[in-house]
Amino acid sequence: MGLRIKEVIKEKGMTVQTLADKMGINRVGLSNHINGNPSVAVLEKIAAALEVPIHELFEKEQKENINGYIEIGNEIFKITSFQDIRNIINRFDSDNS
Repeated sequence: MGLRIKEVIKEKGMTVQTLADKMGINRVGLSNHINGNPSVAVLEKIAAALEVPIHELFEKEQKENINGYIEIGNEIFKITSFQDIRNIINRFDSDNS
């Protein structure tokens, strides 16, 4: 699960510098937290400064909106998820090995 702190900063119309100022730390320190592996305590402080719930700092679950069919040779495959696509690719990759 990835972090989306930079996206939330932009959504709030802020910069890393303005967020760091609001948190009372320097920009480099905040950047290190954002680009590193911040602790829960640091994430809580960032969320509070951004005025968002902590879960907003994490990547949102990707919603699958896939529905279709793929015809390969004389076979037709129904596709309803990214996993279906991966399975077909893996099947044909192993056939070509």
